[in-house]
Amino acid sequence: MKPKKLKHIDFTAIIEKSEDGWYVGQLEELPEVISQGKTIEELKSNLQDALELIISHQRETTLSLYQGKKYIRRKLSFA
Repeated sequence: MKPKKLKHIDFTAIIEKSEDGWYVGQLEELPEVISQGKTIEELKSNLQDALELIISHQRETTLSLYQGKKYIRRKLSFA
C-alpha cells in the first residue's frame, strides 16, 4: 500500500503556560522549533518565524556540503 501524497503540511504545537503568564511552545514534528509569546497567536507567529529560521539554516548547511560538486536542485511544493 502506497502512502498518501501530501496535500498540505500541518504541524502540531505543544503549548504550556509558564508561571509568569507566557505561552511556551514547540512543534511536535520538529522539536527544535521552540518559541514563546504573550498570547497563543503571538506564540504561533513566533513558532512560524523559528521554523523559517531553522529551515533557512538547514538549507545553507546542506548546500555548503555540495560546494564544488555537480548536482541538481529542484523546488518541490507540498501545498
